[in-house]
Amino acid sequence: MSELSRTERRRRTERRILEAARGLFAERGFERTTIRAVAQAAEVDPALVMQYYGSKQGLFGAAVQVAEPPAAGAGPEEMIEEVLGSLGMKLGELSPSSLAMMRSMLTHPEAAASVRAVLGRQIDRIGESLSGDDARLRAALMTTIMLGVAVGHQLLELDELRDVSPEEVARLLRPCLRALSES
Repeated sequence: MSELSRTERRRRTERRILEAARGLFAERGFERTTIRAVAQAAEVDPALVMQYYGSKQGLFGAAVQVAEPPAAGAGPEEMIEEVLGSLGMKLGELSPSSLAMMRSMLTHPEAAASVRAVLGRQIDRIGESLSGDDARLRAALMTTIMLGVAVGHQLLELDELRDVSPEEVARLLRPCLRALSES
């Protein structure tokens, strides 16, 4: 019984540390987040953060893990609607993991590598729905258009994107994505 409770206490402590790290990385980015600040927010000793995650890099890697994209198999029109369906999330409240990743991707090599890996999987999935020799290029353009919308809304807080519904953005993007889906 005491082993189980020790294990459960460890899991709870790890969750508190990760939640604190996600919040701070999302708010401050990688460079301005410290192990000491994460430990203080999680109400643990900084040595415990290092014991669990080994380094700030290890903590960042655990904090910004994102879910894998759904499996491929959709046709071009279904894929476009799936991509546009993600606008509600991109224009809504992003998870702290996603926001931390976006905030850090241009200044921290590990964050950039993580973003490239996630976007690479999305490009692969979208590219499988398209035909033609340049399917991956068109998939990359579609993916980066959506990334640009998220950056404009979430990080730059452009009024034009903040004051419009996801449905209106989807309506305007649909012809562009359709044009890119054709070979």
